[in-house]
This record gives sequence, structure tokens and C-alpha cells, in this order.
Amino acid sequence: MSLINKEIVDFKVQAFVDGEFREITKADVLGKWSVFFFYPADFTFVCPTELEDLADKYADFKNIDCEIYSVSCDTHFVHKAWHDASDTIKKIKYPMLADPTGLLARAFDVMIEDDGIAERGSFIVNPEGKIVAYEVIMGSVGRNADELLRRVEAAQFVAKHGGEVCPARWKTGAKTLKPSIELVGNI
Repeated sequence: MSLINKEIVDFKVQAFVDGEFREITKADVLGKWSVFFFYPADFTFVCPTELEDLADKYADFKNIDCEIYSVSCDTHFVHKAWHDASDTIKKIKYPMLADPTGLLARAFDVMIEDDGIAERGSFIVNPEGKIVAYEVIMGSVGRNADELLRRVEAAQFVAKHGGEVCPARWKTGAKTLKPSIELVGNI
């Protein structure tokens, strides 16, 4: 079953952000674009490479009014300990959400029940709190922040310019398409 246009659940979780513990709720997410970036666990191998890649692109996401929320089933205490122990994780400025009960992982359908951890899942959520794009991939393959940023920009463009669509490899400023009978079979 597709999660496209599914509204995110009401939630209240602890986060580690800006050197502090903070509560994050659904209300904090509404009104702006968001990315929920699930990863299996802190203190692992592929996860820090992905989180660092996002940290390096965080300003680009903020420039398009999009917040990043990394999410694992670890506690906010573990997020802080990882931050304190790792120069890579120290670069992170976006909120690291704690999901020890698996509420968010289950709601986004990425919970691996037998292991108590989340799959690698990236979810783009619009300002109304609805999922507009997502991908879930196996744990041994890291994701690319550049492609995720491109997808957010494309989703924002399409939301703002109804009737236009973004072709493969579309980037901000590039030509879009206006679906019509004339385009069928001619691209």
C-alpha cells in the first residue's frame, strides 16, 4: 500500500538538537516542508556517512524552507552520547529524533519488528503534513543528500505550479513539462 498523501500521525518525541534535549511534535512539522530520515541505529557504519552527507547539505535544505529530522529507535540520550563521541556526528545541526517505542518507525512503515530498528527510509512531507515522496532501501546501502534535496525542490515546484511536472534529473531552473496529448509518445 502506498504512503503517498498519507497524513503523518500525531506524535510527541524527544530530540537532541543544538546541544539540548527538546520535544518535537507534529505541530512543529506543520507549515513547512520536512524530511524524515530514518536510519537503523546510532554508533553504526553506514548511518554516520548518510547523516554527515545531510549535515553538509543542511543549509541548502534550510534555504528552501525544509527541515530535516533524522530518526532512529535510539533514545535522545544515545543521540547525545554519539554526538559527544563522534566528530562526524558533531557536524549535525538538524534535530535527531528519538523513537525508542517505534511509534514513528511503525507509522512510516519502516519498523523491523524482529530487530527493533528502522529501515533506511526517506520521507518528504509537505506543509500540510502529508507524505509526497519516499524511498525505503536495504540497510547496507547509503542514500544521497543531493538527490533527496533535488526531490524536495521538485515536490515544492510541482506543489506551487499545478499543471507542470518535473522530468528525470530535473533541477531548479530547468525546463518542466506541461502534460498534454501532444506530449504522449513525443518525448
